[in-house]
Amino acid sequence: MEYYIGIMSGTSLDGIDAILVSFKNQQIHKIESHSQAFPDDLKKELDQLICTYLTDLQKIGEMDHYLALCYADAVNNLLKKAAISQSQITAIGCHGQTVFHSPETKHRFTMQLGDGNLIAAKTGIKTITDFRRMDMAFGGGGAPLAPAFHQAYLNSTHEKRCILNLGGIANITLLAENDDDVLGFDTGPANCLMDSWTQKIKGEKFDNDGTWARSGTIVPELLTNLLAENYFQQPAPKTTGRELFNLNWLENHLKAIESYSESDVQATLLELTAQTIAKSIIESGKETDVVYACGGGAYNSFLLERISFNLNYMRVVSTDELAVPPQWVESIAFAWLAMRRMKNQYGNLPSVTGASQKALLGTIHDTGVF
Repeated sequence: MEYYIGIMSGTSLDGIDAILVSFKNQQIHKIESHSQAFPDDLKKELDQLICTYLTDLQKIGEMDHYLALCYADAVNNLLKKAAISQSQITAIGCHGQTVFHSPETKHRFTMQLGDGNLIAAKTGIKTITDFRRMDMAFGGGGAPLAPAFHQAYLNSTHEKRCILNLGGIANITLLAENDDDVLGFDTGPANCLMDSWTQKIKGEKFDNDGTWARSGTIVPELLTNLLAENYFQQPAPKTTGRELFNLNWLENHLKAIESYSESDVQATLLELTAQTIAKSIIESGKETDVVYACGGGAYNSFLLERISFNLNYMRVVSTDELAVPPQWVESIAFAWLAMRRMKNQYGNLPSVTGASQKALLGTIHDTGVF
């Protein structure tokens, strides 16, 4: 049996998720999982970089190295928990930490930090990174990439499914009978704005279960202004990130509002997420029976309630109902993408990313051992 490890650290910067899995007969076999937080100094530097883009080449290089050490440490801790040796693992698929994603500029690029060479050297396992850029080389947006995995393993013949990832940014996958008919794209913010506002006002990492948002009241004028953002009007395929949806973007909009309470802002941000997701699903034209949510936001019951409300009470539940814990869907996706790369199979869906063709995704970093 072949074992693969998937590593994910998203735009919310809440830490590293690493999972050990195997894939057989269209089934996912979860062997072990491990999560660990970023060191405080690294998280602070990443957050400052992503929010302000003020840095220098030395800091970029040092963060690339530091992140790789953290990823390797997470892998080694995972292997200890699983009591499995490195020699039994075929490959690691590591998304890396996105610090900038620019698919719409003249000279399009994306940047994920976390040196794959160093991860391979420190774990003794072939490591695959840099999953986005080959899709972009063929004209795609480089994201989202998980829809190909969703299509392969979370599809159904008896119901029309939408897979909703609620990380820092929200993205949806509208599954289909054929790969070429799958739709998937970033709808806009999921947790990034709510988390940033919670951290600024309350000093807490996130609004647990949406309790603070539930206590507030939506500010109509603010919601209208936020919804006017051009990104929400753009057709798919499209992708976005914290380059656009960040605390500065929110605070610029707050300047136009005469009075508001802090909890009302949180309620409005949650409603922004719910409405933009619902609008995207409805306007896709794809028949949908149920929405399965993954990512950290899947644990926010108030957010799921509001998404369901805006979808005329469509069933919105977590991927737990598919026997895949919400926290681990994205990590499993990158283990699967690593497997695809090792088998020389395409990893992107052009109908999702807008690429001109299917492509091999990821750069293989060998262990350097002869």
